[in-house]
Amino acid sequence: MKHLLLSMMCCCALLAGAQQVNVVSTRSLGAAIGEPAYYPVLDASGSRLLFAAGERYGLKLYDFGTGKVTPVSEERCAGIDARFDHSGNVYYVTQSLNENNLIYRSGYCYHVASAESELVLEPQHGAMNYAVGTQGVAMRGPRKNYASARNIGTAVDVEGSELLITVNGKLNRYSPVPSHAGYLWPSLSPDGTKVAFCAAGSGIIVTDLKGNVLARLGNYEMPCWYNNDYVVAQNATDDGHQFTSSQLLLLKADGSWRHELTEPYSMAMQPTTATGKIVYTTIDGQLCVMEISIND
Repeated sequence: MKHLLLSMMCCCALLAGAQQVNVVSTRSLGAAIGEPAYYPVLDASGSRLLFAAGERYGLKLYDFGTGKVTPVSEERCAGIDARFDHSGNVYYVTQSLNENNLIYRSGYCYHVASAESELVLEPQHGAMNYAVGTQGVAMRGPRKNYASARNIGTAVDVEGSELLITVNGKLNRYSPVPSHAGYLWPSLSPDGTKVAFCAAGSGIIVTDLKGNVLARLGNYEMPCWYNNDYVVAQNATDDGHQFTSSQLLLLKADGSWRHELTEPYSMAMQPTTATGKIVYTTIDGQLCVMEISIND
């Protein structure tokens, strides 16, 4: 009897401490976008959205307030890794092939106010990485680099199996967990104190700004911070050739809890979040907007 009572008390304590998550609404942006869209990225205010479209994955911008879609660049792969900076302008990288079929990458800044793109880093053969900081942007190429400010503030990026964390303009390199295949998808928490990234073979890792591991969230992909305490991620499976399922998960940043936001058969992927808004796409390029409520 005593053991039964203890078990009931433990269950009640767990239920009392459990988070309650409700999907308040989900709507499609298909009619507004008008074409398959991938790699969505929200700005900090959640009022504008970048996405890749077309056979060349060109870059476009959607304004939630006006419903207008603005082409930013039709250059190859411009929409795959585009990002807003702290002021609301857009940075992106394009790819081109030379006569020897070598890939050259160029860095651009799109000024939203003037609707014009500026070349900030000339074409270079090799990988081009960049970090969007709280005060500026840094782009690193194999031969030349670019920085929009001497001190870009706090920023995070990855290079191979290294986590690159910039604090007050000073760049530090860390390797919190082993990963021969490298790190992917780094993001900074809204309060600028924590980093989430994916380490191949280890899943999503959360660290502090000194590279110390705070939590391991599971073997998921594409983490983005919903707020300072929760991360939205993609949970996908494949058969070696194509995706067989994909869903969105809400993860507690301390690794203690997870909740399914969509079913595996939804084929939801590539989440981006801002100010309580979650935008994602599906395997066939249907952009959707989700809003949730969390009762701790």
